[in-house]
Amino acid sequence: MRYAIIIEQAEGNYSAYVPDLPGCITTGASLEEIERNIREAIEFHLDGLREDGLPIPIPSTLVEYCELAAA
Repeated sequence: MRYAIIIEQAEGNYSAYVPDLPGCITTGASLEEIERNIREAIEFHLDGLREDGLPIPIPSTLVEYCELAAA
């Protein structure tokens, strides 16, 4: 499965979350760390859903960028 992730830069670190997996969030000091952490968070989240007998959400979030001309 391929889940969309949102990565946001904060003052001293990064945060990331998965729109299709409510509650699946993490932080990291660098982009490399946040990518590693969100992968682990997704796996942990999905394992928890399986253990609880809950359905695994099908990825449905679409990601696009809108490019605008410089003002």
